[in-house]
Amino acid sequence: MSQLYAVVVPEFDSSVVSCDCLAHRFGNAADQPERARRYPSDMTDAEWAEVRPLLPVPAWLEGRGGRPEGYCHRQMLDAVRYVVDNGIKWRSVPADFPAWDRVYAFFRRWRRQSLDVEFHDRLRGEVRVSEGRAAEPTAGIIDSQSVRAASSVRLSRAVTTAGRRYRAASGT
Repeated sequence: MSQLYAVVVPEFDSSVVSCDCLAHRFGNAADQPERARRYPSDMTDAEWAEVRPLLPVPAWLEGRGGRPEGYCHRQMLDAVRYVVDNGIKWRSVPADFPAWDRVYAFFRRWRRQSLDVEFHDRLRGEVRVSEGRAAEPTAGIIDSQSVRAASSVRLSRAVTTAGRRYRAASGT
């Protein structure tokens, strides 16, 4: 897994802007006005406080090259959540978010590097630990419909290891 987002950065002046993402902390998002939180899909301050430490450290901050982040990660994540929540086209992202092509590029970069899966797994682990359970699940349930679907797409070997198969006539 990538290194966590929580890093030592310059002091943050919260009187200027409410977001504490790296783009605002380092002053790279100075030309972007603070966006009013108005959609149900927008993260609350409490949600952002939980999500922020789970984000990966950008390459430019670790000296691995690249440009500093120019867009607020909170705004980008809010825009992605808006698209997912409402099932809209990328080009239909409201104008108060960053430009749709920048949001899509952010999302596409995360998908290409599997950061969306890593982020989901980290968040799931945090939720499970906060509920007093192990960070990783220890069991799974596969129903007969999943087994039939898997065999129809040539994945039956992975699902039917140990010689188990779904037989429609007998129900086993």
